[in-house]
Amino acid sequence: MLWRATLAFTLSALQLVRALNPAPRANSPKAVYAHFMVGIVENFSVADWVTEIRTAKAIGIDGFALNCAPPRVDSYTPKQLANAYAAATQVGGFTMFPSFDFAYWNNGDTNTILEVLSNYSSLPSQALTTADPLSATFVGEFFDWNTVKSQFNVFAIPNLEDPAQVSQLNTGFDGAFSWYAWPTFGGNSIKSGPMTTEWDDKFVANLKNAGKGQIYMMPVSPWFSTHFGSKNWVFIAEQLITDRWPQVLSIQPELVEIVTWNDFGESHYISDSEPNHSDDGSSVWANGYPHAGWRIIMQAYIAAYKAGASAPSVTGDQVVYWYRGFPKNTRCTNDTLGPPNGIDLLQDLVFVTTLVASPAQLTVTVPAGVTTHNFTMGIGSQVFSLSRNGAQVGAGQGGLQIKDSCTIYNYNAYVGNFGAGGVVTPPSSSQSATSSRPQSSSSSSASSPLSPPRRSTTGCAGCTVTASSQIAPTNCLQPGCVWRGPAGQSTPDHCDTGGKPPVCTGS
Repeated sequence: MLWRATLAFTLSALQLVRALNPAPRANSPKAVYAHFMVGIVENFSVADWVTEIRTAKAIGIDGFALNCAPPRVDSYTPKQLANAYAAATQVGGFTMFPSFDFAYWNNGDTNTILEVLSNYSSLPSQALTTADPLSATFVGEFFDWNTVKSQFNVFAIPNLEDPAQVSQLNTGFDGAFSWYAWPTFGGNSIKSGPMTTEWDDKFVANLKNAGKGQIYMMPVSPWFSTHFGSKNWVFIAEQLITDRWPQVLSIQPELVEIVTWNDFGESHYISDSEPNHSDDGSSVWANGYPHAGWRIIMQAYIAAYKAGASAPSVTGDQVVYWYRGFPKNTRCTNDTLGPPNGIDLLQDLVFVTTLVASPAQLTVTVPAGVTTHNFTMGIGSQVFSLSRNGAQVGAGQGGLQIKDSCTIYNYNAYVGNFGAGGVVTPPSSSQSATSSRPQSSSSSSASSPLSPPRRSTTGCAGCTVTASSQIAPTNCLQPGCVWRGPAGQSTPDHCDTGGKPPVCTGS
């Protein structure tokens, strides 16, 4: 029996207003970068980098901030930096800059940092700010950029851990990057949401008061949960993605950095799975948890940010949903670490963002524009539909069932989506957990129009594909899948997987 909770209220339509582009500002390139973990891609080829770049570029990301360790820690750092820059040059219209991870670098590595800058900064795919090559750090606020600048021109944006350091430090930095993309009192402390701009406001004010023309690189993140022995926590990021991006549109920082592209260990990745990346243990909570749907939301906001708009412009219909796999107080039976810090502040909800051009119904009437709703979490399958004027325009079933049991504490989010015409076939019995409790209906759905989750074809036999949107952009009907598309529409007969393993998005 399918349990449905119907909310009968109407939300007024949201009038989207596209603001005029702001007047050009000095040191204001208005670019969006994504934090890329080089340390887990020691086996990447140039072709692997090309795939990642094309996926990122498709949503308006301008480049990658290449988080890297020194060669004395990761011997493959030079090779992968070279591959990254070469791939960006090959694709075009996409840039790179090193983000030195000062969990490993130190002031004694100045010569090596100079070598990295000299090797790559003259390349056409190097990111520039005010004509100088851009460089950043993770932590590393005490690194002396003055020494570097005595030999090499660089636009340095270190990660400052305290806005007060803007006036306290005289290390030759040209801007500040904050890592506080989640509700926090500072450091790794966790506070209840929603996210505010308290940290951003301090950075912006202090940089302005310094009077040195220094700029702010604002962090944006969709999630943060991790379950290692060295760090076991979950930040309160449940509705963060659509709380945070409007703050970007309000502040209009000079630069934005998405945290992150592929940090599977901290669950804030927005990339597809990466078949050739190394596993630090995070596969336990990242495998089978796609995040590609979040890119749909980010694409709309990135365009609005670059246009200087106060809200995103929406021309089609998309539904993006996300939820955890079990209620927060569920006891997991085979986990020696215990529950993560912060779960007491979580809510047991399913989150749904609608991106629709005109009012539609998602069990409730949703306004035009980009809006996030939440529904009480229920055990079982999560079923979604989008209707307009009494006619269904899209529907789907989430690929992950919510259970009332668990073996490990996985507080990662399962993210899915569907667009107009998208219909998701329920998971096969081998993939679905049975439950004697009622199932819940909220919202949910299918494969991404930007890039489908990369999954093995194992267990694909017997799946049914009913819409071409389910297999876009590969246009690939996998072995064992049955086409049941609209009459008169021919069966897809070719694949374009970009050199990656094939996927089956119909099961």
